[in-house]
Amino acid sequence: MSLILYFLINGLAVFITARILKGVEIKGYGSAVLVSILLAVVNTFVKPILFFLTLPITILTLGLFTLVLNALMLMIVDYFMDSFKIDNFGWALVMGIVLSIVNAILFFLIPGVVII
Repeated sequence: MSLILYFLINGLAVFITARILKGVEIKGYGSAVLVSILLAVVNTFVKPILFFLTLPITILTLGLFTLVLNALMLMIVDYFMDSFKIDNFGWALVMGIVLSIVNAILFFLIPGVVII
């Protein structure tokens, strides 16, 4: 049950972030929940491989390159979903940052949900 609640809250964060940023479009809350689920899958299987391959540049930039990896993960989700569109890489970078902030606020306001 906690996993379902996690995806619902994360979907809400995606939906709010898409409404805040004009370079990001989403059809509705249902699509935002699907984005949340697909983003979790991409972060589980693709991101560790890319992180390992880009480890030298990540160390060189003191970890800031992970922002680029987060933007790439969002662009991958954008590629697979028709109901979710990001205009360009810059908006994906901004969305990754804003999404992290909105997620942190929502999980702070809704107690009892374990963050994965």
